[in-house]
This record gives sequence, C-alpha cells and structure tokens, in this order.
Amino acid sequence: MLDQKVAELLNVQVNKEFYSAYLYLDFSIYYDEIGLDGFSNWYKVQAQEERDHATLFLQYLQNNGCKVTLDTIQKPDKELKDKLEVLEFGLEHERYVTGLIHNIYEAAQAAKDFRTTQFLDWFVKEQGEEEKNAEDMIKKMKLFGDDAKGLYMLNSEMAARVYSAPSLVL
Repeated sequence: MLDQKVAELLNVQVNKEFYSAYLYLDFSIYYDEIGLDGFSNWYKVQAQEERDHATLFLQYLQNNGCKVTLDTIQKPDKELKDKLEVLEFGLEHERYVTGLIHNIYEAAQAAKDFRTTQFLDWFVKEQGEEEKNAEDMIKKMKLFGDDAKGLYMLNSEMAARVYSAPSLVL
C-alpha cells in the first residue's frame, strides 16, 4: 500500500493531467480558428499525450490497491488572443506540471517509497522534454512567426507531428 500523502498527490495528478489535455484541446481549437491547422494538430497530439499520462497515474494507483477519485475538470481560464502568447501559456503550464511532479517525487522520497520514485522518474524525464519542446516552439515563433512564409513553414512542421504512445509500461 502506498503512503497516504503520496497516494493523495498521485490521485490529484490524475485530474491535473486530464486538465492539461483539456487545456491543450482549447489551444488546438484556437489555432484551428485562426487558420493554423498545423499548430492545431500539434496540440491535439499533445492533448492525447496528457490523457495517456492521466491514465498511467490512474493505473499506477489501481496497481497499488488505491482508490481513484475523478474530480471535476476545470475550464481553461486563459483568454487566447495571440499565437505567441498561447505558446507561452503552454510553457507556463508545463513548468507548473513539472512542479507538481517534483512535489510528488519529494513526498515519495520522504516516505522511502522507492517504487513510486522509480515510476515518477519517467515523468521527470518527460517533463524535461515537454518544457524543451515548448521553449523551442516559442523560439521558432519569435524568429519566423511574423513572416508569412516562415509561419507557413513552421505550421507545416507542426502538422507533421503524429501521436506516439508513451514508452512507460506498468
């Protein structure tokens, strides 16, 4: 059985990951509405990844005999008005999620829950990749986003993203 605090934090994380998926679907809708179908695709794929992350946390809790409680998913509260700003919101959110993962990791370490820290190692690495991707998208948008041809090429690059299932197996 997992430490009670660790289990509670993991359970909250299930809902936070579903919120992330909801947020990224909102980003996808925004980009679709302004005609950037590639960026829309990128965030649809990102939303699927976040749903997978939620499912991994859920399955880990179940595998450890813990009750999972799904909570209400909050409506995204950002007003999306600018193609660069949306990317900056994405980076801000990924940094927030990284902090949540680190808090769970700290609690697991304090409880000497080595199995959970090992499980979380994958998410720590994943968050590093998520933040790097978000930072790279911002850099590219700043470089090319105001030039029509540059934005077209960047949009095409984002359109090429395809979904890949997570490498973590429970």
